[in-house]
Amino acid sequence: MAVERFRIQIAKEVLDDLTYRLDHVRWPDQLKDSGWERGTEIGYLQSLVSYWRDHFDWRAQEQELNRYSQFHCNVDGIDVHFVHERGKGSNPLPIILTHGWPDSFIRYKKIISLLTDPARYGGDPEDSFDVIVPSIPGFGFSSRPDHSGINNSRVSELWAKLMTEELGYGRFAAAGGDMGSGVTRYLALNHPELLVGIHLTDIGIIRDLMTSNDQAGLSKEELNYKISAQKWVSQEGAYMSIQSTKPQTLAYGLSDSPVGLAGWIVEKFRAWSDCNGDLRQIFSEDELLTNIMIYWVTNTIGSSAHMYYENMHSLPSMGPIEVPTGIALFPADILLPPKEWAERNLNITRWTLMPRGGHFTAMEEPEPLADDIRAFYRPFRTKK
Repeated sequence: MAVERFRIQIAKEVLDDLTYRLDHVRWPDQLKDSGWERGTEIGYLQSLVSYWRDHFDWRAQEQELNRYSQFHCNVDGIDVHFVHERGKGSNPLPIILTHGWPDSFIRYKKIISLLTDPARYGGDPEDSFDVIVPSIPGFGFSSRPDHSGINNSRVSELWAKLMTEELGYGRFAAAGGDMGSGVTRYLALNHPELLVGIHLTDIGIIRDLMTSNDQAGLSKEELNYKISAQKWVSQEGAYMSIQSTKPQTLAYGLSDSPVGLAGWIVEKFRAWSDCNGDLRQIFSEDELLTNIMIYWVTNTIGSSAHMYYENMHSLPSMGPIEVPTGIALFPADILLPPKEWAERNLNITRWTLMPRGGHFTAMEEPEPLADDIRAFYRPFRTKK
């Protein structure tokens, strides 16, 4: 199909069903002397669910999201949902922003206007971007794949066609974090001719370092990363293990229980953000629940988990990337990469250590991230 306008409009029956489920929760026990160390703490989750049931207004959030220009189009048999906001400057640079898990396209909601209209915030209008924020297939309002093989590399091919064939851009910028970092790197690997540069907020888990048997050949920084990565995977990686091996089994429970879904997601927002153990320092209940609702109303928690399986079982190897690369690292993020490894495998032209922030970068620290993206791409604008 051609590019078509899209508005979020969830059926009343879906919301009524959710209300019924929130009214009939069967809560598990929690040990009296435990908190978050065994998983999502019951007191916090009961408070969040109480707010969800009695105060959260999905229709208000729906209306807010529909302020953005949203579209659907079919790319290689997959319906792709995306936001497309035009820049306000004289020559906006197109940029595609790719989210990860367990967030959604709203990961970038706070920086859209910072990038499309920098002059509104005291910046230079010549730094403006046309901003495209798609939902990864199997996430939110993009279609759920009915066949295997949709991994980060395959998504990068969809993005290349979306930007060039559907939206008519020649060369463009790309940025991402979490799973979006992988998609963005494969886009640079597979289609360097289309990209002016890529901007990343992480490099994910560097498995060749984590599993390396050549300790003598690793630098001190790389050895420290190896030890930290192994410890993190053993203590925090259970979600990743099950989603990359048995996502279908997990999907039954999370697709049937909104409370189970919320518990699965908010644990990661707490563990991976710069919130000092208190989610309310960074995220409002409305913000957390809107993200959870996108998974619930579209029934995509299962299909999103399948991306982990595909990335474990069908993802081609990643080679060196020659496209100019900017990296902005936030101190509370997961497993900050060794700079020397990054410089061997990526064409690093900008490396920024942020003063604060965690994994959900654009949600936590939108202004510093937008500033870094603008600064990174500024020298490349004349090379479009």
